[in-house]
Amino acid sequence: MDIASLRRSRVDQVGSFLRPEWLKSAFLAHARGKLPLSELEAAQDRAIAELVAKQRALGLPFVTDGEYRRLNWQVSFSAVEGWDLWPGTWEAFLKAPSNMAEGEQPNARGLDTVVSARTPATARLRLADSFPLKELRYLRDIAPDLPAKVTLMGPDRVCQMCDVAGSAPHYADGDDFLADVVAIQRRMAEELVAAGCSYLQLDEPSYTGYVDPATLARMTERGEDPLRNLRRAVEADNAVIAGLAGRVVTGLHICRGNRASMWHREGTYDAIAEAVLGGLRFDRLLLEYDTARAGGFEPLRFLPKDGPMVVLGLVTTKSGEVETVESLLRRLEEAGRFVDLDRVALSPQCGFASGIGGNLLPESAQWRKIEVIQETARRMWG
Repeated sequence: MDIASLRRSRVDQVGSFLRPEWLKSAFLAHARGKLPLSELEAAQDRAIAELVAKQRALGLPFVTDGEYRRLNWQVSFSAVEGWDLWPGTWEAFLKAPSNMAEGEQPNARGLDTVVSARTPATARLRLADSFPLKELRYLRDIAPDLPAKVTLMGPDRVCQMCDVAGSAPHYADGDDFLADVVAIQRRMAEELVAAGCSYLQLDEPSYTGYVDPATLARMTERGEDPLRNLRRAVEADNAVIAGLAGRVVTGLHICRGNRASMWHREGTYDAIAEAVLGGLRFDRLLLEYDTARAGGFEPLRFLPKDGPMVVLGLVTTKSGEVETVESLLRRLEEAGRFVDLDRVALSPQCGFASGIGGNLLPESAQWRKIEVIQETARRMWG
């Protein structure tokens, strides 16, 4: 599939899939010092190969590695000197299942780890190793004929996770820190494209912070201007992909939290729609729309006429209840009141496993949801 066709694909998938239980166990054994890294990587290779075969059989327009090498989605920005999340991520992972008996299978909540505390920079940031580049290379090795999608944590989310005040003397303010994050992610993006990435997606759950009352209150308490931060975030995301048009499909995903089937923020798109939907320069915008928390489709009117495809995340990854084709078609028709359906695609609202534990649904439901998305797309667009 060429770049132009991939850009207009009617079916999408945010990135992660549920990990097999045996792969979770391999991670845990490695964390406890009972499995060498080489054997963990061999397990990851096997799991990814099986996942790619499943995606190929279903005829998906691209393949991902399911984020099977990651403890959580934030790992994409982990090997960065001066602000390295990797050690803290493994520490959190070990604490989560500490009450498990020897040989006990981990469950979704017990293994789902995320580093959410604000971390100060200990030096000026420098990319030590591109974790997503390693992911891509294996994906290209086993499926050289299929378009490959890779996800990166967006720069504004990285900035929201930094204790900027505690980062002195290395960084004077958030602008200074964000500039280095953008430079690093820009380099990562260029390397991924050069290595054969067909579809590059930034994950920016940070945007819903600008409509969530609790998050806005915390920003104000820190003396931050949320509106200024929002504009800065749009500029940062655009800067990461500047100049990549025509070389790779670019996407940006927005959600309200997804760890272990939970949600973390509330608020509709209305207050940020003009700045975000009208300001981002991506090929595809993937928007969570599986519950009333996202509000109505009215904000879609702010999409520029010649702007991006909008990928509506109408299918939830938070439960095993499978949507019907008829219900999805009705929601698409409703969205069509505010955006030309020729510019619309369909996807789950988020990944199926933002953390290694995954969401609370069986694998069978995961794949049935993908099949329903495909059937709905065929019914709507042919």
